[in-house]
Amino acid sequence: MTDHAHAAHGGHDAPKHPYHLVDPSPWPLVGSIAAGVMAGGAVLFMHGYDVLGSRGLVLIIGALMVLGTMFVWWRDVRREATFEGYHTPVVQIGLRFGMALFIASEVMFFAAFFWAFFTSSLFPVGGVWPPKGITPFNPFEFPFLNTLILLLSGTTVTWAHHSLLEGNQKGLVQGLIVTVLLGISFTCVQAYEYTHAAFHFTGGIYPSTFFMATGFHGFHVIIGTTFLAVCLWRAKKGDFTPTHHFGLEAAAWYWHFVDVVWLFLFVCIYWWGMGQAIPLGE
Repeated sequence: MTDHAHAAHGGHDAPKHPYHLVDPSPWPLVGSIAAGVMAGGAVLFMHGYDVLGSRGLVLIIGALMVLGTMFVWWRDVRREATFEGYHTPVVQIGLRFGMALFIASEVMFFAAFFWAFFTSSLFPVGGVWPPKGITPFNPFEFPFLNTLILLLSGTTVTWAHHSLLEGNQKGLVQGLIVTVLLGISFTCVQAYEYTHAAFHFTGGIYPSTFFMATGFHGFHVIIGTTFLAVCLWRAKKGDFTPTHHFGLEAAAWYWHFVDVVWLFLFVCIYWWGMGQAIPLGE
């Protein structure tokens, strides 16, 4: 038994501070190797190399390694928080700062895509935006529907959070179920929209910036939906209490971030970025 575990069981050498000094873990090293395999597989895939007769084999293996590492790592964090009591109020403050900094890094991630879009649209090659031959989406059809879906999901995740704070377990579960279903609905609508696009990713600067910005947002919606689905599973198991629920709080922060980014995407890329073009469906 480690000193930390001994202390958790009431040993005489219990720490005199509220901080969590984690035990040595293999997952950071395993995770870095998995990420390297996935990145290498992505490069091989994009350059058309076959490995053992399959173009995407290394990429798939790397992605599965990353997902497996995430599962076991977060399993350990859940155990430390829920069953071992290591997430003291001081530790939770550190976790909140960490999540806030992570979301800040995500803001800068999307800022790069918006920068590329505005640079291309405000100073277009040929003086026309969208470029000739591009038929953009009508922003008030499927994009507007997805806007309503995400705004509604922002209210339902808040409903779930406040239900937890009030000790309403039923409201917590119901709010998370509706939010997860809305997240899945958004992804389905966007997938349908992409399959009916009048332009292709390699069709120039407009398709490239459009698909990079909206596609990465869609990827974040999938991540957030997964995050909330895990919270739903944990809520059904009774992991969360009104005073100890940082996992749910972090998921709610992330989901609100996804909401706000989509509003900027809708206004700037779908609506303003349409310019004077006749949208698809007109």
